[in-house]
Amino acid sequence: MNHVAKRARAGSAAVLTWAGLLTVLAVLAGCTDGMPSVLNGKPRTPTDVIRIVPGDGAKDVGAKTRIEVKIPDGRLESVHVRRIEDARGEEIAGRISEDGLSWTPEAEAGRIGLAAKYSVDAVAVDGEGRRSARHTTFTTAVPDHRFIGYFKPENRSTVGTGMIVSFSFNQPVTNRAAVEKAIRVTAEPSVEVVGHWFGKDRLDFRPAAYWKPGTEVTVDLGLRDVQGAPGVYGSQDKTVVFTVGRSQVSLVDAAEHTMEVRRDGEVISTIPISAGGPKTTTYNGKMVVTEMHDVTRMDGRTVGFGGEYDIKDVPHAIRLTESGTFLHGNYWEPYDTFGSENTSHGCVGLRDVKGGSGDTPAGWFFDRTLVGDVVEVVNSRDKKVAPDNGLGGWNLDWKKWKAGSALR
Repeated sequence: MNHVAKRARAGSAAVLTWAGLLTVLAVLAGCTDGMPSVLNGKPRTPTDVIRIVPGDGAKDVGAKTRIEVKIPDGRLESVHVRRIEDARGEEIAGRISEDGLSWTPEAEAGRIGLAAKYSVDAVAVDGEGRRSARHTTFTTAVPDHRFIGYFKPENRSTVGTGMIVSFSFNQPVTNRAAVEKAIRVTAEPSVEVVGHWFGKDRLDFRPAAYWKPGTEVTVDLGLRDVQGAPGVYGSQDKTVVFTVGRSQVSLVDAAEHTMEVRRDGEVISTIPISAGGPKTTTYNGKMVVTEMHDVTRMDGRTVGFGGEYDIKDVPHAIRLTESGTFLHGNYWEPYDTFGSENTSHGCVGLRDVKGGSGDTPAGWFFDRTLVGDVVEVVNSRDKKVAPDNGLGGWNLDWKKWKAGSALR
């Protein structure tokens, strides 16, 4: 990804959502090696194949709005619509039509909830057997004078030791101390956990160092009737619990073209990689896995690259930043690229095959990764990733992190 696009996306503190470990396909912006795609002599757009209503990024969607997924030809393979804001990951039941061209929710499940965020993940196959994927999100209306916090990780999930508890609020919070005080993050075994504000709409929590494996973390939200801004009150009162799994930290050396995978302090593999090319370098710094997709679509238009690439079936895609940095499988470069040359648009590529395989380096790493694992990049000719770009908070030292709390 180029520097302009990265800075523009990294500066956004928009709502961050996480639907957990997805086993469906999704369309996400990313940075990959250039591989253009065309339709009738013209570059494809993300909506050429799969059309979804409400549109991607739609806000204030009404409860009576009907979700629709359609394709012009071929057949839909799968559609998953999930409510993701409340950490339960509830899925709306629906069915694909007999001709395979559309999906609609079942009548009894068609009504969507207010004050919620939903994701739509759809997979389609065209008449020539080519698969396409699309991922969209939309946010439903919040009652007047109420605010909510969209957050991650999911309830009852198992995450890596680098997981950061992150809240994004649908309205600016001016009474930050009251809101931060109303959210308690505790751990067993006990460790100090402190909040840090990024602007007025995002609040992250973490300890001084990575969580210890086996830690149970409890997030208590007591936001109901808390005044977040003049005349605006919270509406959430719930508890979320997640568990920290084994430790896995992977060190990407962009100059050496390698990734050292360290599990519970021991090196279990060193994998050849290809990082960002000379003009589209990869960020340095610590990045946390926030999403995992068996296959995803990466379209350069969504990150400022025009029509340089549009790859609809990038395998084993692991998101590292909100601005579009992924660690993913790469089947289109020659095998000897990995370990010897940096060629991507800012992502970290591992050797893979079309369709993905567990026997490739990318498949091996994907199968051994958890959301919340840490990937650190060193020796790249780029700046350090911003602490608010994805879950980049580990790039702030403890003193600076604590200084961002409204309670200190």
